[in-house]
Amino acid sequence: MKTVEFAGLTIDASLAGLINDSIIPESGMSAEAFWSGFAGLIRAHRERNGALLARRDELQRQLDDWFRSHRGATPAAQLGFLREIGYLSRSVEPFEITTRDVDPEIARVPGPQLVVPLDNARYALNAANARWGSLYNPLYGSDVLPDEGGVRGGAYSAERGAQVVAHTAERLDRYLALDGGSHKDVRRYYLDAGRLRVEWDGGQSGGLQDPSQLVGFRGEPARPEALLFVHHQLHIELQFDPESRAGKAHPAGLCDVLLESAVTTIMDCEDAVAAVDAADKCRLYRNWQGLMRGDLAAAFEKNGRQMTRNLDEDRRYRTPEGGECVLPGRSLMFVRHAGGHLYTDAVRADGQAIPETFLDLAVTGLSALQDLSAKRNSRTGSVYIVKPKMHGPDEVAAAVALFADAEQWFGLPPGTLKLGIMDEERRTTLNLSACIAAARDRVVFINTGFLDRTGDEIHTCMEAGPAIRKNDFKTATWLTAYEDWNVDVGLTCGFAGRAQIGKGMWTAADAMGAMMEQKIAHPKAAANTAWVPSPAAATLHALHYHEVDVVQGQRELTGKPRATLEELLTVAVLPDRQLDPAEVTAELDTNVQSILGYVVRWVDDGIGCSKVPDLAGTALMEDCATLRISSQHIANWLHHELVGEQQVRDTFARIARVVDEQNATTPGYRSLADNPDGPAYQAALELVLEGVKAPNGYTEPVLYKHRLAAKGGAAA
Repeated sequence: MKTVEFAGLTIDASLAGLINDSIIPESGMSAEAFWSGFAGLIRAHRERNGALLARRDELQRQLDDWFRSHRGATPAAQLGFLREIGYLSRSVEPFEITTRDVDPEIARVPGPQLVVPLDNARYALNAANARWGSLYNPLYGSDVLPDEGGVRGGAYSAERGAQVVAHTAERLDRYLALDGGSHKDVRRYYLDAGRLRVEWDGGQSGGLQDPSQLVGFRGEPARPEALLFVHHQLHIELQFDPESRAGKAHPAGLCDVLLESAVTTIMDCEDAVAAVDAADKCRLYRNWQGLMRGDLAAAFEKNGRQMTRNLDEDRRYRTPEGGECVLPGRSLMFVRHAGGHLYTDAVRADGQAIPETFLDLAVTGLSALQDLSAKRNSRTGSVYIVKPKMHGPDEVAAAVALFADAEQWFGLPPGTLKLGIMDEERRTTLNLSACIAAARDRVVFINTGFLDRTGDEIHTCMEAGPAIRKNDFKTATWLTAYEDWNVDVGLTCGFAGRAQIGKGMWTAADAMGAMMEQKIAHPKAAANTAWVPSPAAATLHALHYHEVDVVQGQRELTGKPRATLEELLTVAVLPDRQLDPAEVTAELDTNVQSILGYVVRWVDDGIGCSKVPDLAGTALMEDCATLRISSQHIANWLHHELVGEQQVRDTFARIARVVDEQNATTPGYRSLADNPDGPAYQAALELVLEGVKAPNGYTEPVLYKHRLAAKGGAAA
């Protein structure tokens, strides 16, 4: 690796070149100020970061010892022990967050949130542009509506199209109610004296029951090209083109309905990417720079045609009063940094690798300086950063101190760098109020990352006994309490109208019908955002926020706690060790297939998030969080002797053939079964066989090591 020296730091030459030649010249900051400031930041905070990681290990040792000697102990007994060792902090006095300059997409607009790997420019652009989405397209192409004729995968079906239009009209009747009839029967939409008017057959006319819902239009009032409405803080645009295929089939020329969909997006440098060295990090940082600069583009081929994708422009309308209405054309973007447990040698200070999260903050913050002047992303002049894998209030306080010093280094007003707290570790959940209090003047987001949270639960309680079957965690006492607790604490701390309370991912990326049935639970729980796996899913999930008034739901729940610490501490272990051998085999097969299917893409191809088919062929979105669950679950059963090491090894060998078959048509795929000594296979085995020893059950150290081996580099 070729390196250069700046301010006593040893930096990979390609990374230094990107920063010095591309990012710094557009930031308004000098190279000397950047590198000297970065060196100071590293030296001021790295010792604290190391001490916090050591504290995690110390607490886990104490927990292991206690659980070994207190099998079957009550939650109340565990509660006393956690207070004794300082795992559970003291209660904080009632307070409300005081974060200022928060964009309305975060503070006041409930809606879907995308999480997308930042190393893929096309995906990042798709997500940024998913602020607005056609409702007709996902209704036509997904399984949300019945497909009795089996036509949705073939040539266009007018019958299927009519089904989509009819379903859309039913929803418009609920969201944009008319005072004299239904949208399905409207023959004309127009404006008269600044108000919406519609006509039905027979000369009957009417308008909106709530005229204030009309906020803008394009075209002429008598023949609009588009009409813009608002419902539950989200916008709906009716589009008209009587010459289009859909418009010709509609008596009013309505050709599509656009929904404001992915209101916010997390550009991910963590769970969804495989970034193990400077070259990988440069790819992330270039894309983030392009997003902040507004000129990110991606060229690709689709249906035999070369295409280029760019960022969408803002949307402009005339208001009924004669003015102009401008709405963002892009999703408001967060950036999620790596966790504090990861270190990178892309930059070394005093010969030592530095916390990767420090590098993420330095470079993404530097690029964000361009947006703070142009305000393409944040209209309020804020930078939104999600910090994952924090354990308890001391680690949140460390992040706050890091952000404060970075603001001083960048010359930014205090509070510019906003903090999103992932509630995905047990110690953070139990101390959530104290975590929020530590960041009360910059927190904008808490989110239940139930996937990582389940992996951490298994590892934290490793010595408490054999874990229940993986699928049963969905109804475990602690998990139900955790989802309620997160909302209750957020509302108690004043998040309503000020910050996001989020829910986790829908992983069955192609099962939109099931998503529509189940994911409405998130807005019903008074969470004002939830994660979805694709732009199409964002548009469909947006319907849930039209069905449920989240703002009203938050009002009704404020001050009404629904979960207790005792419920959160109810350990999910099997009541006895006797499981049917067939159940054990099925559980082991399912977990191993999930691990191998994901790890082979991570290690061999550097793909951090992908749709991995399960044993039944159902494609599931997999990332490091889902891997953490599967690997920790087998490690737990192996530790408690529900399965044996040879049984695990035999299962890996057998399931490797299955995964190979599932990937048989993938170009360049390298067989797992034929390469058991290869880095992908060995990484998968190590995650399980050494899972009990892995700090907090995290998977990245193993993945990094074997990915570097696959790339021909030195082990991390």
